Amino acid sequence: MDVAVLAYDGVFDSGLSALLDVIDGANAMREELPKPPPAWNVSTVGFRRRIRTGAGHVVETLPADTAKGADLLLVPALAERRPDALIAHVSGSATEPVRRLVAATRARRTPIASACTGTFLLAESGVLDGHRATTSWWLAPYFRMRYPAVTVDETRMVTMSDGLTTAGAAFGHVDLALAIVRMSSPALADLVARYLVVDERPSQSAYTITSALAQSDPTLAAFERWARVHLDQPVSIADAARTLGVSERTLQRIVRRTLGTSPVRFVQDLRVEHASHLLRTTDLPLEAIARKVGYEHANTLRILLRERTGETASSLRAR
Repeated sequence: MDVAVLAYDGVFDSGLSALLDVIDGANAMREELPKPPPAWNVSTVGFRRRIRTGAGHVVETLPADTAKGADLLLVPALAERRPDALIAHVSGSATEPVRRLVAATRARRTPIASACTGTFLLAESGVLDGHRATTSWWLAPYFRMRYPAVTVDETRMVTMSDGLTTAGAAFGHVDLALAIVRMSSPALADLVARYLVVDERPSQSAYTITSALAQSDPTLAAFERWARVHLDQPVSIADAARTLGVSERTLQRIVRRTLGTSPVRFVQDLRVEHASHLLRTTDLPLEAIARKVGYEHANTLRILLRERTGETASSLRAR
């Protein structure tokens, strides 16, 4: 398989290197299998002979036209985590060549994959419209508001939709590269993960900081503060809306538009987040923690912990 890895000015250094290193490792290890998959022929392509990464390193590239013959285009992230600056950059003239290349590649029905902030470049080019995607968990509210035609699931580490593969935050590039290897050989992907000492991470939920998501909208941030004060009490969305000076329908709409969920579900996320913190930092029994976050029965919290974070109370306490 011929793979084109796009290097452009401002590219996230670790993202670019992770994609190259994992695939290079897969090539080196494939002969250890009794039935090895075909090798990946990887080319680093760009719009200039030399590009400068986000950390200031110089990378030599082949002409971007080389990507026309590739079987897969990989677009690493941009080294920018500030939402406003990120959106300004991915929509500006500096990244127009990237957007054109992505759109032309999609028009040829060539598979495309990206991770972290690189998913904004894919969305800005229009190729994700009508498809499922994931992105960096803390950027999901901004992604959802700017690209309403994309179905975002920021809890996933990797999503696949009609030849479009997206992965989550920063070092999700490793998960993305392993997913690409897994398409050809699950056994080889497992072998590479063992040598690299990489655990399988199907979800970003365990890493999500709910309060960080809330800062994307002032009403949502106020609702988050209200909810934290009332975590140990029955939830009344009507009371919350009244306190915030908005209608219940408006609050529902803001939470749905920004986070893709309901106010009740958002409060549940806050409860699970706080419960996880208490399990890691105190010796309180699960029954006492459950009451502190508004659940009468510890088993309800136990189920939510497993559903939302993929972890059990005992594994959290063992950290």
